[in-house]
Amino acid sequence: MIDIMDIKEGESYACKFKVECMLDTFGRPHPNLSDTPLKGPGVYEGLGILLKRDKKTKLVELQDEKSKKTFVVPFSDIWDIDTVDWVDDEE
Repeated sequence: MIDIMDIKEGESYACKFKVECMLDTFGRPHPNLSDTPLKGPGVYEGLGILLKRDKKTKLVELQDEKSKKTFVVPFSDIWDIDTVDWVDDEE
């Protein structure tokens, strides 16, 4: 795995992350596009594409692959950083 301080600009990376947020009864980040009732605050874990990294504040902005929501997460709450190989499914 790759250290967050070693990632290179212009390349794509993904990582696992955890964030505290409002969740629905299925454990998904709220609000979502369904009519599922709100459960309350909790820890959500997902896989996200890194969008931005700030070395000074030690925060990353990432987009969760499942919910497509954007989260800002501290370096301490991300792990398993690796490169992304984009594949075109339209062939």
